[in-house]
Amino acid sequence: MYAKASSGSVSLEAGLAHHRAGRLPQAEAIYRQVLASEPDRADVVFLLGIALLQAGHPDRALDFFIRAVKLQPRNGVYHSSMAAALHALGRRGEAIASYREALLHQPGNLDVRIQLGILLGECADVAGEEAQYRLVLQHATGPDAAGPQVDARFRLANLLVRRKQFDDAIGEFRQVLRQRPDFAVAHLHLGAVLFDRSALEESELCYREALRLDPTYAEAYCNLGGLLIKSGRLDEAEVNLREACRLKPGFPEALNNLGELLRIRGRPDEAEICCREALRQSPDYVPAQLTLGNVLRDCDRFHEAESCLRIALDCNPAWPEALNNLGSVLVDLGRPEEAIQSFRTALSQRPDYPEAQANLAVALLLAGQFEEGWRQHEWRWKRNTTKSKLRDFSQPLWDGGDIGDRVLLLHAEQGFGDTIQFCRFVPAIAAGRRVILEVQPPLVPLLAGLPGIERIVARRDPLPPFDLHCPLLSLPRALGITLETIPQEPYLRADPERVAAWRQRVRQLDGLRVGFAWAGNQTMVGDRRRSIPLERFSQLADISGVSFVSLQKGSAASQSLPPGLSLHDWTDDLHDFGDTAALIEALDLVISVDTAVVHLAGALGRPVWLLNRFNRCWRWLVNRDDSPWYPTLRQFRQPEPGDWDSVLENVRAALQTYGPSSVMRAERVG
Repeated sequence: MYAKASSGSVSLEAGLAHHRAGRLPQAEAIYRQVLASEPDRADVVFLLGIALLQAGHPDRALDFFIRAVKLQPRNGVYHSSMAAALHALGRRGEAIASYREALLHQPGNLDVRIQLGILLGECADVAGEEAQYRLVLQHATGPDAAGPQVDARFRLANLLVRRKQFDDAIGEFRQVLRQRPDFAVAHLHLGAVLFDRSALEESELCYREALRLDPTYAEAYCNLGGLLIKSGRLDEAEVNLREACRLKPGFPEALNNLGELLRIRGRPDEAEICCREALRQSPDYVPAQLTLGNVLRDCDRFHEAESCLRIALDCNPAWPEALNNLGSVLVDLGRPEEAIQSFRTALSQRPDYPEAQANLAVALLLAGQFEEGWRQHEWRWKRNTTKSKLRDFSQPLWDGGDIGDRVLLLHAEQGFGDTIQFCRFVPAIAAGRRVILEVQPPLVPLLAGLPGIERIVARRDPLPPFDLHCPLLSLPRALGITLETIPQEPYLRADPERVAAWRQRVRQLDGLRVGFAWAGNQTMVGDRRRSIPLERFSQLADISGVSFVSLQKGSAASQSLPPGLSLHDWTDDLHDFGDTAALIEALDLVISVDTAVVHLAGALGRPVWLLNRFNRCWRWLVNRDDSPWYPTLRQFRQPEPGDWDSVLENVRAALQTYGPSSVMRAERVG
């Protein structure tokens, strides 16, 4: 590349020495001295351009490369260096032309082909980029070609990832690692592709090998932490993510992954700090906006969550995860039509996205669009959180058609409340058909009296032979249920003898006899939103003419009463839902948060007041305080997230006007 110094060119040798040592200003000064006396020395013109490019002055360097090319137009090195300066200046089209000119004079220069490939990729000429890498691999022979060959294959593998040709990419990465097994970055990239293909065990081996080769590799700790989150190994994940943050302070990817981990672990304040720090370090890092939106949603800060997700979508309007999460927030905010549009847009980008498909069903049902909603609801079985609950029956799923003399198994799939709500369809199906009903054991005494069923079985007991099956929540789809065709009459009755026994007990209570439940299953995700600590009910403590009767079971039953609230507790005698139903039949009114007690009272046709959270459960619809599922139900909904005070103030006012005539009407309904 360099001409030998002629006699009297001692100064050029000194310039080269300075250049090799990285003393660029001294080298530049000497090169200029040489050119002052020999202005047409192409090699010195070129060296001065290189020194300026290395010093970060591509604009000044370009002038000297152009001059060198004019002096020696067939020198491929000069053309490729001019291309590098043009590339640095953002003049990509001219840079590509210069690289191609360089290859006309040096067709075997593999490094130039690689640089041309990189530049073509930046210009979205993916086919051209791939062609250059494959030419390198085709012509890379001999001991000096090993480096360019590995480089080209590694870049080709990453290009194939961008093109979603994952199997081919995995093959190329493996070939890279056969040639260079100590290439830690290639182990990392292979691990990332395997992770996306859900090959978690192989992916983990890749990340751990990268860390064995480079124990300070922050990116490998970050990716391994993300994998461990997905594997549910949260303690290990936190150790790795914190190490990534220690090794590389201000690492937005690691901060974001740590934020997601802390969100999952129920530490939203710490999670928010991590996400906001990631965004402070890198304001354009939109995954942190997505995670922050999820954190804020978990904290019931729905409007703030919406803002974060819309910022993320401003950067990437077609991002399926952000569209899905925005749709979920819009459901929480009671804006189902907007949510439906958001889910549909997500699915236009990724039709096989089960979470968005299932969430679309929720939004449709919330909006009362039952016909499409019930069909869409079948996607619930493909979600990661629920597909493990799908029964692996060999018998086919009933679609609502004629079954002749075949036996149909109807089976519970979710909570007690869902079973009570959807068993309303069982009598109509059982009329003229052979039906077996399988439900949770505590519901057997209550539901055994449903007319028409051939047999009732407790969940986990052996099933008798059957020919078809259908989960209870799939019955509305099979039957074509709409808002207008939901059965309205009470469909459950308590055992008359148990009811008579309870009426004997409650007669000793004065005034309005009100059943009361304040908490659901506290092990369920999101229960904190629907349950109310008992101490909050101090607002109802001094209402005259009301006797409260506990219907609360489970760990929440041990909560301390607020001062002044009198609560009659006979729950030790409630051994199953049949007992609870008999007690409810003996009461004038039931007040409860969104739990099975509400469904039971509604199914019995008893007056029931639902203390409802702000974020929406699809079954209670929007913009109404009644329910098409239970004609005797009245809703008291939070006006803002967490605002139980307003709900209880409204309940207090309603109780004070709930007189004897109301009780008489309720008894006639029952």
